Order: sequence, then C-alpha cells, then structure tokens
Amino acid sequence: MTVSPQYFDLITMGRIGVDLYPLKTGVPLPKVETFGKFLGGSAANVAVAAARLGRSTALVSRTGDDPFGTYLHEALKDFGVDDRWVTPVAAYPTPVTFCEIFPPDDFPLYFYRRPKAPDLEIHAEELDLAAVRAAGIFWVTGTGLSEEPSRSATLAALEARAKSGPTVFDLDWRPMFWRDPDEARPYYREALRHTTVAVGNLDECEVATGEREPNACAEALLAAGVELAVVKQGPEGVLAVHRDGTRAEVPPVPVEVVNGLGAGDAFGGSLCHGLLAGWDLEKTMRHANAAGALVASRLACSSAMPTAPEVADLLARTGSPTAAGRPSQP
Repeated sequence: MTVSPQYFDLITMGRIGVDLYPLKTGVPLPKVETFGKFLGGSAANVAVAAARLGRSTALVSRTGDDPFGTYLHEALKDFGVDDRWVTPVAAYPTPVTFCEIFPPDDFPLYFYRRPKAPDLEIHAEELDLAAVRAAGIFWVTGTGLSEEPSRSATLAALEARAKSGPTVFDLDWRPMFWRDPDEARPYYREALRHTTVAVGNLDECEVATGEREPNACAEALLAAGVELAVVKQGPEGVLAVHRDGTRAEVPPVPVEVVNGLGAGDAFGGSLCHGLLAGWDLEKTMRHANAAGALVASRLACSSAMPTAPEVADLLARTGSPTAAGRPSQP
C-alpha cells in the first residue's frame, strides 16, 4: 500500500537558531545588560510568518542536542510549525545570533555558528522527498548552499521537486558564510535552474547574477530559469517581474522602524501566502510589503510576525488599493 505524504502549504529548508536581542534599542552590545531570547533563522522565520497567516507549514533543519535545541522545538510548536524534520546533531551546538539595534537602518548581526552550524548537517538521504514534491510551496535559501552536506541536500531536494509547484529560492547572501562571492555563484546558478521564484535584495541579486540595477537583476534571474523575480530595493520598495510580462513596482509601507531584522522573512511568508491564494502580482507584493513593515516596527522577529487581520489593518490605514480585498491590477 502506498502512503500519501503529509501535505503542507509550505515546507522551508535551512537555517534555524536562537536570536538574542537587546531589550533596549540604541545601546552598543558591550553595554547591553538584558536580552530577549527568540526563535531565529531565515527558513524558520519564513515558516512562522506563513503559519501566522493561517498556512500549514513545516521546517527541514537541524539543531544541537542541547537546551537551546529543546527551546527551538518548543517555539516552533508554539507557532504552529511542524518540527518533524528538525532533528538534533550531537556534534555541534545550537547556533546563537546577537544583534545591535540602532534604528532606523543599522542592525549589525553577530553569528555564532562555529565550528559548524547543525543546520548545515542536513543529508540528502534523510530528506522526505515525497513531502517536498507534494508541498504547496517549497522554499530554500542561499545559506543552505554554503557548506556540505547541506549544499548537496538542498540541490537534491530541488531536483526532486522538479518545479512541480512554486519553488522559491531565497538568495539569502551572508558573506560571512562564504570565502568570496565567486565561490557562491556556481551553486546559486544551479539552484536557480530548479526554482520558479527568486527573492533577494540588490546585494543578493548581484551575487547571483552579477547585475545590480533592479530591472537588470530581474531580467537576469528570469534568464537563469525562474518564472518570477522579486527584487527588494529597501527604501525604493520592491520590483516583481513575471516571465509572462506582468510587472509590479510597489513602494514601501511607511512605519517607524524599531528593528529591521526579520522584515524580509515576514515578506517571504506573506509572498508564499499570496502565491498560494492565487493573488495577482501587485496585491501579493503590497501584502508582503505590509507584513515586512509590521515586523520592522516591532522589536523581535519570529514573535513579531503579523496575523492576517494585522496586515489588513495596516493596508487599510495606509490606503492600499488591496486593503478591502479588491484585486489590484497587475
């Protein structure tokens, strides 16, 4: 008898860890006395963001076999993210990340992921490829390509998925995880061949394509094999270009920034929500921008991910044409 795989709206694969954030903003790290502890890591946060919007989500990752790993499992369950594919690695500690918070645009990160992060110990033979193929959306990140065996596992999952549904590559360029951009580019190109959606800011797009001008980035990503290129431009908003010629250029939603970290993950979770809902491109981008803005206006990342009513309220207050559920024109 063939057993059908568990269906999830979204499966993400990649980084997880513990974020330690100062509880007071504007204080340099040597002077900080109190921290808040939060679930972190881009793949984990995107899964949380989509779950907060009502989607069934699961994460493929690894933690250390330690109390911080136990905490992350508890946090994933509390957020409604399935943790069946998050398993412990005894050899390495659960990573922690510290940040400094200097609004509106300076948020240095300090990653403690040595000698190696457990989430880079994902092996291809451990993957549930049937579930990956069945998922509504499958999401991978550039960090997952930075070291073996995670690199081979990520590419194996993408190959098995074979664009059977929306398959998102979060370019997620973290220079401290690579020796130089030239080392990353071949693996980025290979991942792009197997994905339908690419998402990245200008720095990330430049690593992936060699281009930096937004329209050139989008065209290069489409040429690399994706169907939808999403180029985040910070204060200039977001540009999304589909292979069919549909375009959307959406300005950012104005908020008072508290902590910009995590806004991109909220954007990603909302992007998945819009793709699953079948929204047009502009509505999807406006909703994703609003979700990111809400997180930027809050201190934390994972626990700051907004619900659907919160996003709808912000869109209504800022006069978005999609606020009342009216489909915006692409």
